[in-house]
Amino acid sequence: MASTISAATMTVTLTEEITLNGSQQGATNTIDIASVNEVSKRIVTATTTEQVILAFGAVVAAGQFLESKVVYIRITNLDNANHVGLIFRNEDSDELSVKLDKGQSFIYNGDLEDGVVDTMDAAATAVTPNAFADLVDVTATAHTTACDLEIFVACI
Repeated sequence: MASTISAATMTVTLTEEITLNGSQQGATNTIDIASVNEVSKRIVTATTTEQVILAFGAVVAAGQFLESKVVYIRITNLDNANHVGLIFRNEDSDELSVKLDKGQSFIYNGDLEDGVVDTMDAAATAVTPNAFADLVDVTATAHTTACDLEIFVACI
């Protein structure tokens, strides 16, 4: 059966609005991501125990995205009081940890042609420029009590 879904262009717009001393200091930046043909939007509950919220691989599997197709990830903490720790792990078992405070969003941009393949590196000391590995998963751990996260993933 042939798909009846036509790929579309996704537009992402980031806007900061602030006026200081009567002068607008904000900015708006927009990017169009062409050929998006799959999106996933869901709300998950992050508990105080680390759990995988996103997984990526060379094949599509239950709960796993095709790593070469993921071009955009947004994770928003919907909680109004607590933060969540996010851990991004690559195929070399390098980990990057990010604190996502109440109400805030984190955007992970995949490569526009190759998805999350060769997009992440981390080290306790200096990293080698442009020596990236494939992102394999993202985990979440709520700080004190469970927090709801909105997860949006776009694929080409």
